[in-house]
Amino acid sequence: MSRNFELMQNLGKEREMFEAAPEPSSTVAAATATAAKFATAPVELQPLQLQMEEAQRDEMFKLVQRVFLMPGSDKGHVVVVAGMEAGNGCSWICARMAEVLASQVSGSVCVVDANLRTPGLHREFGVPNHYGLTDALQVADPIRRFVTSLSRPNLWLLSCGAEVDGMQTMLGSERMRAILPELQREFDYVLIDAPPMETSDDSLVLGRFADGIVLVLRAHSSRRETARKAVRDLEHASVRVLGAVLNRRTFPVPESIYRKL
Repeated sequence: MSRNFELMQNLGKEREMFEAAPEPSSTVAAATATAAKFATAPVELQPLQLQMEEAQRDEMFKLVQRVFLMPGSDKGHVVVVAGMEAGNGCSWICARMAEVLASQVSGSVCVVDANLRTPGLHREFGVPNHYGLTDALQVADPIRRFVTSLSRPNLWLLSCGAEVDGMQTMLGSERMRAILPELQREFDYVLIDAPPMETSDDSLVLGRFADGIVLVLRAHSSRRETARKAVRDLEHASVRVLGAVLNRRTFPVPESIYRKL
């Protein structure tokens, strides 16, 4: 399965979402050095635990820099990552964003699986999903009781949790509105893996309590007009669109040549 993806600039109304040219990619060393310069505090960079190809690492560093670490810009610390449709690699991208971010900052990073219908983050990190968000939504205990430490000391996962009756409506509950500020107090950065936008309004609900949203589009699958409508819906809901990722692009020429064009 292809794991290629490209970054696109912020989605203005005038921009052709699927015609934006990819930025030239740098080497891993250059991307790492740039990301280190943008980090909120000096840290010792460590190898990433989640496996990515060189081109994927380059693009992922760019995405994390653009969304979280660009100096002199109003970037948020709570970001929703949402796919247009199911199966487009949104959880894969959210997991790798979290680990790349954790490798570049000294602050704590928590990635949250809010895709209650089809959770996948626990599989990305290779940990169980038996105690997490749905459990936290049923009690008033501190959120720290429900998170799992991951591949580095400053990276944590709040998995989906146990399947319970009525879980589809939990994201709009009063308890969820209380948990999000608590996550902000407990962790320096929060990434939320949201359900696909075509299946529910959960991304809109979560986006209202976040600093913005990153859309994940699937090449040759996500329809342009559908994506534009999603952006309009987010804007009408006062949800800031931070950018988009075009995932699983296929190259008409060998990728090594394409990257040099």
